[in-house]
Amino acid sequence: MIRSIIFLFATVFLFSSTTKGQEKFKLLINDEATLKVLKQQFISKSSNEQISRADRALLKRPYSVTFKKTKIAPSGDIHDYLSQAPYWWPDPTKANGEPYIRKDGRRNPEIYKLNDRAQIGDLTAALNDLALGYYLSGEEKYAKKANELLTVFFVDTATRMNPSLTFAQYVPGLNDGRGIGIIETRGLIDIPEAIALLQESKSLKPETVSGVKKWFSAYLTWLTDSANGKSERLEKNNHGTNYDLQVIDFALFLDNKELAKRTLSSITIPRLDVQFDTDGRQPLETARTNSWDYVNMNLDAWMKIAKL
Repeated sequence: MIRSIIFLFATVFLFSSTTKGQEKFKLLINDEATLKVLKQQFISKSSNEQISRADRALLKRPYSVTFKKTKIAPSGDIHDYLSQAPYWWPDPTKANGEPYIRKDGRRNPEIYKLNDRAQIGDLTAALNDLALGYYLSGEEKYAKKANELLTVFFVDTATRMNPSLTFAQYVPGLNDGRGIGIIETRGLIDIPEAIALLQESKSLKPETVSGVKKWFSAYLTWLTDSANGKSERLEKNNHGTNYDLQVIDFALFLDNKELAKRTLSSITIPRLDVQFDTDGRQPLETARTNSWDYVNMNLDAWMKIAKL
């Protein structure tokens, strides 16, 4: 029953027809009807918390993995994303602490010395606020700022992130990066949403949209073809679900419905029997130290896939 319901919801968009002519971006996660109601509420009110958040986002500087760099990836390229595995700690029995050892649920504060993950998180939060600010108010200043942020992070060759996560969640003394680090870009599903909300604006430049799509196309290829991507695809728990969410979302953003349908039918749907007991429990998540967080993270990914 669960399998049938999720498959039904998840395929509604995939099999829907498209209108020929000028490219139009669809909301993949957010509900357009709900947003229209919120827009009407804003029009009738003199103040709005969402607009306040958008105003604060106007004051933010651009984001890039080339900014605030405290350590460069083994490639030597400042454009490569770098992050350290959160649950790995120095081995007290080793002089230099390496290789690190795993302590599930205990975050090593060393991870916060690297800023690339925060750059992505802050970028998506700001773009979400700006896009909603423009959608609700129609004011170009929000779209103009969003265009700037998109350009710096995804398009400008001086500051753009390389479209890969080869060096994500590395473990000191063990490896240079791991496939499970791919979960750190799950927030990028907010980018297609932002572009859909901004698409009527004259401040969202065609060359920016083209550049962002080019970046996502390269990243999607890396997700599906790289060793790290293939490794993450095989993960059975929330990592696998969030991998599927990204592949399906990015494929739909790029109008690659065939890849989205193939991923959904051959990879995502079979996960249901692996991840859920007949009573709805998620044993792969409840086995973890922070089980509540992982249960909800996995359900959140499933709900978004169903929305797609």
